[in-house]
Amino acid sequence: MPAGKMHANEFDIDGSLVRRLLAAQFPQWADLPVELVDSHGTSNAMYRLGEDMVVRLPRVEWAVSDVQMEQRWLPRLAAPLPVAIPVPLGMGRPTGHYPWPWSVYHWLDGENPAVGRVAESGVLARDLAEFVTALRLIDPTGGPSANRGVPLAMRDAPTRDAIGKLHTIIDTEAATAAWEAALRAPRWTGPAVWVHGDLQPGNLLTVRGRLSAVIDFGCLGVGDPAVDAIVAWSLLTDDARSVFRAALGSDDATWARGRGWALSIALIELSYYRETNPVMAAIARHVIHEVLTDHEHTTHHSVAVRCDDRLS
Repeated sequence: MPAGKMHANEFDIDGSLVRRLLAAQFPQWADLPVELVDSHGTSNAMYRLGEDMVVRLPRVEWAVSDVQMEQRWLPRLAAPLPVAIPVPLGMGRPTGHYPWPWSVYHWLDGENPAVGRVAESGVLARDLAEFVTALRLIDPTGGPSANRGVPLAMRDAPTRDAIGKLHTIIDTEAATAAWEAALRAPRWTGPAVWVHGDLQPGNLLTVRGRLSAVIDFGCLGVGDPAVDAIVAWSLLTDDARSVFRAALGSDDATWARGRGWALSIALIELSYYRETNPVMAAIARHVIHEVLTDHEHTTHHSVAVRCDDRLS
């Protein structure tokens, strides 16, 4: 892996490149200050542009298709949602300096909620359930298929591969048991609905403890609603998790699949980012711990969970 990068084929992006792109394609904004946004995001680099805008550029080729998808769908989804989402102001073209399309968005104020340190987590849980419910109710006609809205069985091979790579870091026996329990949950047979697909703390913004915005819609699509339950294990406490589930009206099968999605994503992220993105790795460790503990409680039998400092 190249030094300072998260992906083997990651493109070199810096402030001078952003200024060059702006000067060529959006000269009306070329004189505004450009400042790197401190983010642990993995797919895009972000640079604040003046006070009210942000430039977002894919780091890797597999994130490029998200640009046009977000440009098309986010303006259509924004109005029915109870909190702000990114509003695109322009789409940049590939150049000889940068090979892919890129975006300029309105800047959204707020701060990422801190895992385990949310003062009114029950209030935030209800806010999150309101957002997820509103998103599900939007007409999905013509929407793209969600990569994270597919049957869990399609994640089996990469999830087991990640468990194998983490054999010295987590309790792989407990992780395998929890994963296999999720696989046994009945598949979704209802209509496909809109899902965000990546409701993790870094993609949520809060103001005074209330959800103010949801960002990074790179996993947006239409599919099984279970995937948007992942926030229950990535952010919420046990009590708030119950509030979220009740507000969402989630049945046992959907909740079990949501737990499986949270576990699968966290296992794969920890195996991939544990050396290159400490924040992402720490969140993944937290999720794994929460899922394994929750699985033990739910199944009412003893599952060995390693609660040492490597899963804190």
